[in-house]
Amino acid sequence: MAELVDALGLGPSGATRESSSLSVRTINMMNFLHNFQPNSILISFGNITIYWYGFFMMVAISVGLLITIYLAKKYKISTNNIIDLAFWVILFGIIGARLYELIIDFNYYQNNPLAIFKVWEGGLAIHGAIIGGLLTLFFYSKQIAKQNNKKISTTFWNLISIIVPGLALGQFIGRWGNYFNQELFGLPSSAPWAIPIDIMNRPINFISETYFHPTFLYESIGSLIIFIILFSWHLYILKRKKFSTAIFIRITSLYLFLYSVLRFSLEYLRIDPTLIIGYWRWPQIISIIIIIISIFLYIYSYNKKTIDQNN
Repeated sequence: MAELVDALGLGPSGATRESSSLSVRTINMMNFLHNFQPNSILISFGNITIYWYGFFMMVAISVGLLITIYLAKKYKISTNNIIDLAFWVILFGIIGARLYELIIDFNYYQNNPLAIFKVWEGGLAIHGAIIGGLLTLFFYSKQIAKQNNKKISTTFWNLISIIVPGLALGQFIGRWGNYFNQELFGLPSSAPWAIPIDIMNRPINFISETYFHPTFLYESIGSLIIFIILFSWHLYILKRKKFSTAIFIRITSLYLFLYSVLRFSLEYLRIDPTLIIGYWRWPQIISIIIIIISIFLYIYSYNKKTIDQNN
């Protein structure tokens, strides 16, 4: 009997060894986060310094772009159009993210004007990136729609729906840059996965604390789940070959809704400085607005009488 148990890879309780191994890896990961002290510098030689934040941003952008190109091919959208679009969306997305950060943390940058240009130190707000990217996408959609003899609205919603899965996956990867910068962590915590923060990076009112909630990790995991949902939905409608503007609106609105709910919830843990109105942090207010917009868009998609087919 013992030989049979070993052959099947079963433990005393009947659980597979693979499951046990997964549990061990999870515990090891928690211990790593709890004990590892991250450094913001990845490589430094001579006058050249490469930061983890920049590394993860580049990986996030590259992986997100690959996902978008993959979906674009499935929808018979030119790869060249996607690459051209990506350049402008990334450029104005980063500009929008930085400007947004400057606005919500104006006092800090007013007193530290040189920090405005130190993008490698962090400070790229996702809400600002979304706004900058959306504006760029809207104007670029006109050009692509004209090339393919399609309506601007159909092209816009199609493009944005294939971008949001890559965006979510990029957020999953990019948040690890915040970990190595020791920023955007949460309240003090005694959880076994809580992360240590250097004393120079702790808020003055938590100077005596050592371990904090890894809110970067919570958002990273949440973004991965959002990616899986959105990407799976795309694969489903591609298999059915029933494409419509309404479907593209629903995919987009689902991303906006899920991410905004995630961000709204995490803001209760985050302690980084931001504008506070009443009892709510500014990102929570923006998240509520986006949630309302996403619900409106989802309802609108079902009330849409004309369905534009994409051939």
